[in-house]
Amino acid sequence: MIEARYHDSVNVLQEMFANAPDMATSPFDRVQWYALLEQTGIHPLIITAEDENGSAALPLTQTAGRITPMRNWYSFFWRQIAPEGETGDRLLAAMARHLRGRAHRITFAPVPEEDRSATRLSQAFAKAGWRVEVTRCDTNHILKVQDRSFAQYWSDRPGKLRTTLKRKAKKVEVVIHQSFDPQAWQAYENIYDASWKPTEGEPEMLRAFAKEEGAAGRLRLAIAYHEEEPIAAQFWTVEAGTAFIHKLAHLESHRKLSAGTTLTAALFERVIEQDNVQLVDFGTGNESYKSDWMEETRPRYQIDCLNMSRPAAWVDLARLALRRSRQEDVPALASRPEAG
Repeated sequence: MIEARYHDSVNVLQEMFANAPDMATSPFDRVQWYALLEQTGIHPLIITAEDENGSAALPLTQTAGRITPMRNWYSFFWRQIAPEGETGDRLLAAMARHLRGRAHRITFAPVPEEDRSATRLSQAFAKAGWRVEVTRCDTNHILKVQDRSFAQYWSDRPGKLRTTLKRKAKKVEVVIHQSFDPQAWQAYENIYDASWKPTEGEPEMLRAFAKEEGAAGRLRLAIAYHEEEPIAAQFWTVEAGTAFIHKLAHLESHRKLSAGTTLTAALFERVIEQDNVQLVDFGTGNESYKSDWMEETRPRYQIDCLNMSRPAAWVDLARLALRRSRQEDVPALASRPEAG
């Protein structure tokens, strides 16, 4: 028998991860990440399901009657916390059925598909009687290292990029921090605040995250200096064979030095040669410059689940259908809801 429950704190996830630590394979899967989100003021709506074979959870939040993932702009993606296979799928379907009494619509985004998360979620909710609409909402740029050395990787970069590094690299000094350094982090914040980037949304959360990653040895914070002045910074982390590129910024006043290019190259060399990563993840966003460094893209999906027994769902369905009709890439991830 499956038991499903709601919780208003992320603490419930601690026991789940303690019993199955392998389920957390990225910064965005860990209970510590959800605890940081909770500290920013996001109110958790955690639904869990368990039986004698395992447990699963959907970390959500509910605002003005709308249920969405518990995440913010720092999250590269959001996905279910559930074991692979039949047990996990059965628990997901049980939570989906339980949620029908909670809202007329649930929207999951951005959901990955390389691990079948989008398929599993959409099929579970369709099986539970929801009308499921899946659309592509973002792009994730990645590099699969494939056991190449940095020199081999670099030889495949565009000629203009390689020429820029050759001409400009000696004009800046690069320091890479693996543990949290308050002065280095302050330099990053100063550079970010003075850069072209939008105002940082939750700087205290990011700082706390950097401290946690530094304590665990996963932090890679790089600062570029010109004549002892910090002019560019990048914030990466390394975990489970993947390097995650979280933040990068430079001072426009020193743009001609191409310090960002020098920093990125230095970090790629570090994570390939010393950390031995097999994947570099550049997060979401389809900015053209990412293709100079990365070689592949992966889709990120939005999954809208509509409870058609409620009138508000029909209005939302009409809006979704209009948006869906304008998309070229429309995946078929979910079957139609089962009767009953």
